[in-house]
Amino acid sequence: MPSKARFGARRILAAGFALIILCGALLLMLPPASRNGESIPFLNALFTATSATCVTGLVVYDTWTQFSLFGQVIILLLVQIGGLGFMTFTILFSMALGKRVGLKERGYLMEAVSAFQLGGVVRLAKHILLGTLFFESLGAILLFSRFWQRFGLTGGIWFAIFHSVSAFCNAGFDLMGSIRPFASFTPFANDPLVNLTLIGLIIIGGIGFVIWDDLLKNRWHYGSYLLHTKVTLVSTGLVLCVSAALFYFLEKDVSFAGLSGGGKLLAALFQAVTPRTAGFNTVDTAALSQGGSLLTMLLMAIGAAPGSTGGGIKITTFVVILSAVWANLQRRDDVEIFHRRLETSQIKRAFLSAAFYFILLSSACLLILATQNLTLKDALFETFSAIGTVGLSMGITRELLPFSKLVIILLMYAGRVGSLTIFLAATEHRSVSPLRSPEGKIIVG
Repeated sequence: MPSKARFGARRILAAGFALIILCGALLLMLPPASRNGESIPFLNALFTATSATCVTGLVVYDTWTQFSLFGQVIILLLVQIGGLGFMTFTILFSMALGKRVGLKERGYLMEAVSAFQLGGVVRLAKHILLGTLFFESLGAILLFSRFWQRFGLTGGIWFAIFHSVSAFCNAGFDLMGSIRPFASFTPFANDPLVNLTLIGLIIIGGIGFVIWDDLLKNRWHYGSYLLHTKVTLVSTGLVLCVSAALFYFLEKDVSFAGLSGGGKLLAALFQAVTPRTAGFNTVDTAALSQGGSLLTMLLMAIGAAPGSTGGGIKITTFVVILSAVWANLQRRDDVEIFHRRLETSQIKRAFLSAAFYFILLSSACLLILATQNLTLKDALFETFSAIGTVGLSMGITRELLPFSKLVIILLMYAGRVGSLTIFLAATEHRSVSPLRSPEGKIIVG
């Protein structure tokens, strides 16, 4: 895809998400969207719509307590559109109406799902839709088998659908306020079925749509997988295993203290998975130890895979940066992963993406600290959660002042669309000048 076309696609994606968010905010402001029949303030509606569309999960209201069934449906639609990408929905809708998908539309879709090439991108979009329906339906059936006992038949169906979609899209919105406001899944901390179903949905939604297609095509033939697939699957497995073990030893006598032995293992695994942009919690996030809080923030920064429903700098970016550092320590010119050399442009993009990500994060954290009296830990945790589109919180979201809410809104938007995409979409593409400046030297390190 030509560079100029990529810039156009990024602008379309950025503008499209903004339009969806604005429409969602206006709908959530309608009196029927609230249980008490009163309109909520625009800033709070915008915050909620941004959090849903950007599949984050940070909330200023408890979803069940504040919003009626109509409001909950609006939030769920925003989550589904935001999780899969509005461009995917738009093109599939056009296809359903019998319209031809041109090269421009295919280019937009390619950028939206992080595909490698234009060829086969429409087929990939169909697989995304069918795969989403399959996994969300399976998740809903499994959750319903547990929820109907607690919430009744109709309640169990709605709760199962809502949480299956929210988990698959890594959104973090929940309706467990019907048990206790802002409880998330703490009432189910010892329930293996609920925990493992949510964990499965979060991981499947977070590995990326391109990987689905590769796995579907090559099945169990590992040697035929794309390098991207191998890197994502192996690194995801390693990060989850290592972080689950760390959480168990850090938290077993702290935030996991009241759980059974099996419950502690489930909580450790869940806590390793949910910071990778899911946003649910089975233990009180504010009760985490200092080490557990730091590990959670690191996992929120790493995030999920490109072209998935998750956020963060992306697991592949993390791996590329580590590989580049390792190659430099070994004084090797080439950066290799699984015996494949990476292009210099990919390495530069990884470092640029991570740098811009942390510049945004630190700037936002400073703005929030300058605006209101919060601890550094609370402000950092909230900003990591927002830009990583995670949704975990120390419980301070409801206490944020209007300016701080606006900062978090912008962070969530940048985190979903992509901090680097926002920067590139907002800047004009200029051709490289044939003249180069004289070389200079500075001392680094």
